[in-house]
Amino acid sequence: MKANNPSPSAAAKPRKEGNVFTRIGKWFAGNEMLQTFSNAWKIPDLRKKMLFTLMIILLYRIGANLYVPFVDTDAIQSNTTITQLTSGLFGMINLFSGGAFEQASLFALSVSPYITASIVMQLLQIAIPKLGEMAKDGDEGKQKINKITRIVTVVLALITAYGYVQLLSSYGLLVVSNTADTRAMYWFAVAVMVLCLCAGASIIMWLAERINEHGIGNGVSIILFANIISRGGAMLNSMIAMMQDSRGDWLTGWQLALGIFEFVLSLALSVVVVGLVVWFTNSEERIRIQYAKKVVGRKMYGGQSSNLPLKMNMAGVMPIIFASSIVSILPTIAGFFSSTNGFNRFVTNYLGTGTPVYILLYFILIFGFSYFYIMISFNPIEVANNIKSNGGSIKGYRSGTETAAYIKKHLNRITTIGAVFLAVIAGVPMVVGALVPSFSSLAFSGSSLLIVVGVVLETVRTIEAQMKLRNYKGFLD
Repeated sequence: MKANNPSPSAAAKPRKEGNVFTRIGKWFAGNEMLQTFSNAWKIPDLRKKMLFTLMIILLYRIGANLYVPFVDTDAIQSNTTITQLTSGLFGMINLFSGGAFEQASLFALSVSPYITASIVMQLLQIAIPKLGEMAKDGDEGKQKINKITRIVTVVLALITAYGYVQLLSSYGLLVVSNTADTRAMYWFAVAVMVLCLCAGASIIMWLAERINEHGIGNGVSIILFANIISRGGAMLNSMIAMMQDSRGDWLTGWQLALGIFEFVLSLALSVVVVGLVVWFTNSEERIRIQYAKKVVGRKMYGGQSSNLPLKMNMAGVMPIIFASSIVSILPTIAGFFSSTNGFNRFVTNYLGTGTPVYILLYFILIFGFSYFYIMISFNPIEVANNIKSNGGSIKGYRSGTETAAYIKKHLNRITTIGAVFLAVIAGVPMVVGALVPSFSSLAFSGSSLLIVVGVVLETVRTIEAQMKLRNYKGFLD
């Protein structure tokens, strides 16, 4: 294998692959991405996986449009109700559910319970050593962890479903009301709806796992991607609404000019965000590893150098997803109470989207989960030991502890840069939307674009890796 030989003057060197704008232009043109999918389609095994993934997405979209029992479908389709179920934090939940939240459909809870359960299990593996040892116990340990995660998902789905039903009840969206004459029927309806929503969350969890096993992988990310893409039409309509009045008529004069300017500016910002995401996601820092020479028989091996790549956005979109799931907990609990309740009003007024506390908490969680995700997915000590066992070293640093400290220092720096990038992409549009009400539709555009582009890039890399694996003939061929 031919090793890369970067300049010996630097131990770490950023990745350079041609002009940045050229790479972004190629991505926008879709040449490389479409070529990857075209080549994968020609391989029967990969084509079957891609078709299976599309079938799962189709099944999900069907479930996302099925109403649960006892929902007043006429009332829930009114403009006032849609505004209530898509305002503030509920807008992000509705976006991630593909519009299922505002329709009170079977999949209204989306992947939130499953993601939250995964976060809880990751934290418990650190807090409880026995669970941490179980996770490292090969496939059998992973199966046990997955089983516990499923149980936690169901429990969280039950709690979340009850809060969501109470939210619908407080808005008067059920066909039965909680009065003295219909109280028994009301609680029967609540029980049926909670069970249906919990079953929907369990089905989503099952669908995501099927994509991991029989599809192209990244089940949760693929479902989130499909949900956000399905809301593309609604987001475009909200941008067009900038050029219309409350009755749907086109504006005139300077108001129309202002609306067109806001529309064009929104599209331009979206293109810039996509370009930044593509450029930053494909960027990496490479640490030069030098391997010592050794003689085996009559042949000499080693003496070459390679690189340890460290992705600038190693955590991907997971900190955004984790942070969004955590900040939705309090509003969900507030949904247990009526809209006139003091706790509900407090959460809505001070923890709703656009409030300083919400934005600050969102930034903090993005930073926290960026470091947390790297901590559980990349172990500098283990990497340093692997380098040492293979006879490698970093120039100027001893193998073992010093190498691990050097890698950790670079990893912390890269994680900080990545966290700042995620916070800017996801948080700045939210701040702009809070300061300029006419740009409120941009509140979640950064997060949604980051997830969409991140999932596409990750899926392309996964498919490319599977194609290389199938085309590899081995050493004896």
